[in-house]
Amino acid sequence: MKRSSSPSLDITYHQSTAMIKSQSIPESPHRAKKRRLLETYTFESPFLNFPHPTPSEAVAVFNILSKAHPQYASTRMIPKLTSNSAATCGNVLNVIDSLIGTILSQNTSGKNSSRAKSSLDVAFGRNNFAAIASSPREAVVEAIRHGGLANKKAATIQNLLKSVEERHGEISLQHLAETGKDGKQLSDEDIMKELTSYDGVGPKTASCVLMFCLGRDSFAVDTHIFRLSKVLDWVPSSADRILTQAHLDKMLPAELKYGLHVLMIQHGRTCKGCKKVGSSTPCILKDFVKKNRPSSKLSEEPV
Repeated sequence: MKRSSSPSLDITYHQSTAMIKSQSIPESPHRAKKRRLLETYTFESPFLNFPHPTPSEAVAVFNILSKAHPQYASTRMIPKLTSNSAATCGNVLNVIDSLIGTILSQNTSGKNSSRAKSSLDVAFGRNNFAAIASSPREAVVEAIRHGGLANKKAATIQNLLKSVEERHGEISLQHLAETGKDGKQLSDEDIMKELTSYDGVGPKTASCVLMFCLGRDSFAVDTHIFRLSKVLDWVPSSADRILTQAHLDKMLPAELKYGLHVLMIQHGRTCKGCKKVGSSTPCILKDFVKKNRPSSKLSEEPV
């Protein structure tokens, strides 16, 4: 379900798209690589000859994980204004708040990222993005120190906020959530292009914002999901995390993406049998693969 999450702006879908495409912000090498990958695999899988997961396999895994983790098999959570965006994978109404929370959650525990976001809100005020952007770097580092990699994340957040203001004249990305006067919303592809055009925002972070903040059917691949995708033989053994996300986002039924994302992360965090390659500890997903099909070693190279 797509939704608008803030007061209507005087802007149309076509104007928003033009604004995104007309900006001439210099690209870093990393940003250029992300853009090329996204443009290449926007509408097709990087593994065209790899047939998994099939819709029936996705349903079967969803049902297995739902029984194993029933408390995480609920319907999509509606974003709340007061939620901690780091604790909820960006499940908040404000797009930039969602981005910041998702950035803070990178490479750390949920507990640490939640503490970092709470500390950031106390130090600068909730969603006071101008104060964060204009403050000395050391002040932001100190505020988010609980989350780890504070120097890197502080730089990413401040540079993101300044880039958004330079591009749009204000520190807001709420146009990504809006329905224009013509009744249209930006496409998932256009939103992904804008979000990943900022340094420090990769496909996984952008997909989390699409899924949890904007209510779109996107499939973010984190460390746990990447590992389980290999266990399930859902991607070739040569696939990296970015190509895995590109493949699964095309192959999985839209209505299962949110639920599978939540369930696979929970299973990956708790199942000892699939945490290490070659583990002899039982795993319900390994059992599923053994019982239902042999390993599929088809085309392992991106087309």
